Amino acid sequence: MANQSPESNQPSNTQTYGFPIYAADWIPAETVRSKIDKDQDNSEDAGESSSSSTSKSCIVLAGGGGEGRSGIANVILICRVDLDTKSLLEQPMGKLVLGTDLPYRMAVHPRGGGLVCALPNSCKRFDWENIMSPREGDLGSEEGEEVIKELKDVGQQLALAFNQEGSVLAAGGEDGTLRIFEWPSMKTILDESKAHGSVKNLTFSESGKFLVSLGGPLCRVWDVKASAAIASLSKEKDEMFAYCRFSVDNAGNEVLYIAANTERGGSIITWDTTTWKRRRSKLMKNYSISAFNVSADGKLLALGNMEGDVLIIDSTKMKTHQLVKKAHLGLVTALSFSPDSRCLVSVSFDSRAKLTVIEKTSEKHGVNWLVMFLLCVLLYVVSYYFLMAKGIIGKENSL
Repeated sequence: MANQSPESNQPSNTQTYGFPIYAADWIPAETVRSKIDKDQDNSEDAGESSSSSTSKSCIVLAGGGGEGRSGIANVILICRVDLDTKSLLEQPMGKLVLGTDLPYRMAVHPRGGGLVCALPNSCKRFDWENIMSPREGDLGSEEGEEVIKELKDVGQQLALAFNQEGSVLAAGGEDGTLRIFEWPSMKTILDESKAHGSVKNLTFSESGKFLVSLGGPLCRVWDVKASAAIASLSKEKDEMFAYCRFSVDNAGNEVLYIAANTERGGSIITWDTTTWKRRRSKLMKNYSISAFNVSADGKLLALGNMEGDVLIIDSTKMKTHQLVKKAHLGLVTALSFSPDSRCLVSVSFDSRAKLTVIEKTSEKHGVNWLVMFLLCVLLYVVSYYFLMAKGIIGKENSL
């Protein structure tokens, strides 16, 4: 299933899970805490050394080989992350095989209400218990999973997103339809069949007031309560919008980031969420963006590219904070920061998940030249009067 570090089962920050991974996210800690604690007790009873349960978090991965005859299963996997050893644990906590249905996109409910996956023609909701329960031959039953009636036979959904409260779900289809529902009642808030040529990405604002949908040929801003589009964000020159994420800046103001690709490389565009105008853009030359995300504290942006590199940049200075060359063997498909912004998980078609610990940077304080000048003047004056008092300098040389 997964490969440990080749030497003496040492902890590893990279694991290979045997199927192309399309989606990854962190699971709310309280959702799986009892399972972690139970496994912790079992390992201690068996005499195994183990990190404290509070140092363990979990991620969920989804992907597979699709409908073809590749022999690669379509899988949802729950894996543990050990923050003490900065590693991904070898054995997954849970696995669910989905037959011929590829879980292409997913959205984790932020309050522990399960997982919604976009399958080829419909969307399904899965209970965490169903994924974590052991099964004969790793095959899951349909208990604990349910086809969402309002998203049945609607075609492939390319984007799914919950708002931060978990009270609203948005789904964007390959056919360009945008749907917004109250959760879990699934009461329709918006059903717009011509929102885009194809909906590729979705993001809710921190407050949940706005939803941004991205797709051909532009990016649209929706007022969720009013069920109406209030702004359109147009690309410039050769820009191709790829991803969108709301966040906050250092002053606590809400901002919108759009990751785009151009002929010269990737570009991060920052938008004002009051005027919906561009604030600035940052070009990463020769860097084609294949995945994008923002840390929970808003301080860092993560980008993956076609070559398997992972780039982490400072959102304020728009300068490189950390670069992981060849994190993967090929295209990075998804990136997800941990809730505390200390770690980043990246996944790829190469079947690997990689944990990157965010490097801490020491504060660099610039020299205050005015203070230095005044100190020099003060030192000169004190030294002069000291020497004059000792008679080393005569009064005729006084200031």
